[in-house]
Amino acid sequence: MFKKNIEKSKKNDLEEKTAKNFIFAPKNTPSIMINAIIVDDHELFCYGVKAAIANHHPDICIVAAAKTGEEFFRLLETTPAHIVLLDVMLPDMSGVEIARRLKKEKPEMKILAISAFHTQRVTQMILEVGINGFISKETGGIEMLAEAIRSVMSGLDYFGKDIYDIIYRILSAKKDISEIIKSFTTLEKKIIDLCSQGMKSRQIAEMLQLSPRTIENYKNIIFKKIGINSTAELIHFSIKNGIIEVAD
Repeated sequence: MFKKNIEKSKKNDLEEKTAKNFIFAPKNTPSIMINAIIVDDHELFCYGVKAAIANHHPDICIVAAAKTGEEFFRLLETTPAHIVLLDVMLPDMSGVEIARRLKKEKPEMKILAISAFHTQRVTQMILEVGINGFISKETGGIEMLAEAIRSVMSGLDYFGKDIYDIIYRILSAKKDISEIIKSFTTLEKKIIDLCSQGMKSRQIAEMLQLSPRTIENYKNIIFKKIGINSTAELIHFSIKNGIIEVAD
């Protein structure tokens, strides 16, 4: 009987200690900490993000901040991180340049672009590098930022609604251009190629055994399909969209 009481007492002590451990264990303790570096030349923005993340999202840690691209790459030598929160416009280099270099030097590092500057051209350029996400400073709050970081770290791409709208316009434009290119006849493609070689309508006409007026008519049809007005614009369009290639 006495032995049973001792065992019962030990059991109660163990349960009490265990309960205390649970009571005093930190809440929301992350199993895996996500280390992030901010690259932004606005000091107040960096400070605000770091403070807000520290207060509300314990699974994310802003381990460092850099004001320039070069400072960021120096930091990487001594400060390992899983993800970079990258502004698009910086004093010494663009976010596109940083992302491109990062893809070569640290391909395992995730890239989340955060910027107030997100025109269609800039968005397309940075997407082509292969970033993992893009949110706007204007519409994204700290909760969206935390959600974006977690999504990107889990292997999913993340884009804010305003960025997604831009991406949709980019994809729609590409689809339209693809349809235009498909509509070119073999003869039209040949004329585009000869124009890119610097040939005038008369020279093209002689080569293709057609009249100069016929070549001019074909060129006007091509111009209308693309929505341009000159041979120079035609050459630019053709190079940009891979219709003709430029030798190195």
